[in-house]
Amino acid sequence: MIVERLQWEDARARLRAGDAALVSLWGEPGYAHMALLEGTELRRLSIACEGNRYPSIGRLHPPAIRLERAMRDLHGLEPDGLPDTREWLHHEEPYRFLQAQGESLHQIPVGPVHAGIIEPGHFRFTANGETVVRLEERLGYAHKGTEQLMAGAPLERAARLAARVSGDSTVAYALAFARAVEAASGTEPPPRAVWLRAVMAELERLANHCGDIGAVCNDASFVMLHAQLGWLREQVLRAAAQCFGHRLMMDCIVPGGLRADLAADGPHTLRVLTALVRSRFPELVEVYDNTESLKDRTVSTGILRPALAAQYAAGGYVGRASGRAFDARRTPGYPPYGELEFDVPVVQAGDVNARVWIRIREVGQSVALIEQLMAALPAGPTYVEPRASGGEGVALVEGFRGDIFLWVRMGTDGRVARCHLRDPSWFQWPLLEAAIEGNIVADFPLCNKSFNCSYSGHDL
Repeated sequence: MIVERLQWEDARARLRAGDAALVSLWGEPGYAHMALLEGTELRRLSIACEGNRYPSIGRLHPPAIRLERAMRDLHGLEPDGLPDTREWLHHEEPYRFLQAQGESLHQIPVGPVHAGIIEPGHFRFTANGETVVRLEERLGYAHKGTEQLMAGAPLERAARLAARVSGDSTVAYALAFARAVEAASGTEPPPRAVWLRAVMAELERLANHCGDIGAVCNDASFVMLHAQLGWLREQVLRAAAQCFGHRLMMDCIVPGGLRADLAADGPHTLRVLTALVRSRFPELVEVYDNTESLKDRTVSTGILRPALAAQYAAGGYVGRASGRAFDARRTPGYPPYGELEFDVPVVQAGDVNARVWIRIREVGQSVALIEQLMAALPAGPTYVEPRASGGEGVALVEGFRGDIFLWVRMGTDGRVARCHLRDPSWFQWPLLEAAIEGNIVADFPLCNKSFNCSYSGHDL
């Protein structure tokens, strides 16, 4: 819906008051777009940018600042009143990191190149001795121009690009793209495809949560759990490959349904997997919960206050560990989750331990969901040809990190005219900066891994 300046500013006021949650901000030549969630309703507003200018949302609502900085770099749109006008994606010029005032402060630069296999990002710590006074991230090094590459692309190529925004969330991104295209074209995928998509999404969640819990333990020097949970993650990936032909299930979900049906031995493979996780995972949780030296590192470390999680509309385990009971599978919801029974675990502590425990409880929920999905899996085809249309569509999908938003405008030729993708990390990276303050530098790896934000998904 195209709105006037007063309506745009009224939406900004509702965001500032906490009556709405910012879902995303994006642009194209001449227009700025905003998606927000009010109750259970997902709304989209657009404003014409006369002289390439529009009223800044970030001026009164800080979670919008990074998105508006990206809009300046990508589309040349100038947000009037934006508090931070530093370039975000361009790295040619020296960067002015924010200053901290006080005696005996020193800075520690880390990255953008890191030890080990990790994506690039720069962290600038200001510390008093070992205590972190301020952390500021500089990202954008993994920018690939994804949205520009998708503009004008055939549907198949655009779907492949969407699936590669962040490799560990390839199912979630492929699902978001497929659902948005289907909404734009009025295409209804077959029921069997809808249910198998959910199986894939829960397998992806299961694999990533097992990997993350182990990685947090590894950063606390408890390598045994890292090895055991890594082995369990490997079993999930092997089952996924057996069922759908790819360990990460990349390119399996397409607009209109699935590229291929579940393998003939898929039901047996999934039964064996869920039985394995049910028998092995609780033993590993018991080790975690009864190792005091490990809990000493995770409890009360990296606390994210619930008020800040709510202000930034933090999704996934980051938000739910700090009291924000939001899950896109429930609100606004999408098939087939309305027909399934599952809990959305929420705690208030907001520390590393809380983020681990949200993952632990979600592992159990994902196993139960896979069992429910397979028990009632419909028969029938898994694909219908999407209709060619010039419509627009949006989707909000729950990935393992949190909610992924996608907007697409289709051309009448069946190509993608424009597409915008928003990773949950856009709202989680700034919260990591807040959570680490007052902790020691040595606890940053723990805090960082407990958030596990995506560089690639954020940088597009």
